[in-house]
Amino acid sequence: MKKSYLFTPGPTSVPPEALKEMSRPIFHHRTTRYRKMFENITDSLKKLFRTENDVLTFTSSGSGAMEASVVNLLSSGDKVITVNGGKFGERWGNICRIYGVDVIEIKTEWGASVNPCQVEEILKQGCNNEIQAVFVTLSETSTGVVNDVKSIAEIVAKTPAVLVVDAISGLGADDIRTDDWHVDVLITGSQKGLMIPPGLAFASVSEKAWGKIVKSSLPKFYFDMEKARKSLISFDTPYTPATSLIRGLKVVLDMIHDEGVDNVIARHAKYAKASRAAVKAMGLELFAPDSPSNAVTAVKVPEGIDGDSLIKHLLDEYGIQVAGGQAHLKGKIIRFAHLGYYDRFDVIMVLSGIEMGLKDIGYDISLGCGIKAAEELLVG
Repeated sequence: MKKSYLFTPGPTSVPPEALKEMSRPIFHHRTTRYRKMFENITDSLKKLFRTENDVLTFTSSGSGAMEASVVNLLSSGDKVITVNGGKFGERWGNICRIYGVDVIEIKTEWGASVNPCQVEEILKQGCNNEIQAVFVTLSETSTGVVNDVKSIAEIVAKTPAVLVVDAISGLGADDIRTDDWHVDVLITGSQKGLMIPPGLAFASVSEKAWGKIVKSSLPKFYFDMEKARKSLISFDTPYTPATSLIRGLKVVLDMIHDEGVDNVIARHAKYAKASRAAVKAMGLELFAPDSPSNAVTAVKVPEGIDGDSLIKHLLDEYGIQVAGGQAHLKGKIIRFAHLGYYDRFDVIMVLSGIEMGLKDIGYDISLGCGIKAAEELLVG
């Protein structure tokens, strides 16, 4: 018998309580019963986002909310800044270009965070405040990096531009305070820190951003934020929602708020710190040592070992599911999450799997060295 253990940075494990709720008989969404549930969920989302702004819900992956933010805020020919420090930061630029938006791309080395001064310098150089938006990623899932969104937000808030933040893997793991930091659009997805399957995306929208939205001329239909805002007045959505996922969402939001958002973030930080200590104790090198995310740890694969082969061995031999590198990092790093429905023994499990897997394929490692380092930080 072999069990399967999910440690990828999305999708993440789903709590049994949410699975049970999502398995219950379906009911119609244009009903008072559904609207009361959706009202509760919307209020809970606002608390998680730490905002008084509207939080819109879309039936899509997180990339749907990314596209929604572009097509609703901008018009063809508008100029924007995008931060590309990984596969998902790169996506901001790709979406904008498809819609004819003029992109000024800040490229950072993958594994490093962006310097907020780079954003500030470009905004200062812009003629007549022509830059309409700045797009950045909180937790870059492909590299394990967290960006200094607070400092970037302070810079952007002083300009007519709006700040759009991809917090798809970061929300609930890395600290972000939408209103206090003046983040105009914050997006996330359901399959990361929200602990349910893929299929829902969310976006909080500030009044400053709504001022851009009413002027936008880019085409939109399914992802029309004005339609979504109008439907939200009656706690509804313009189009058919993923009702079973919505029901699971209520369960996990209740779990998050029972624990407390600050406590949830502190838990993720503790597990991330223990994971990094273990990786170093194993003699391995962190891919993002200077600005690591609480959501995912990226590890350089030792010389002479193929990362994809290690990932396959972990799955085939131990049922451990971790992720590999993307683009030019394929085969060079592995990534494992400490995200969402995750406790201290999950930390130990994935680390022990990595130790045993490395030993199996010939890496010189003293079994238990990483586990000991992690346990010293996880006790109590």
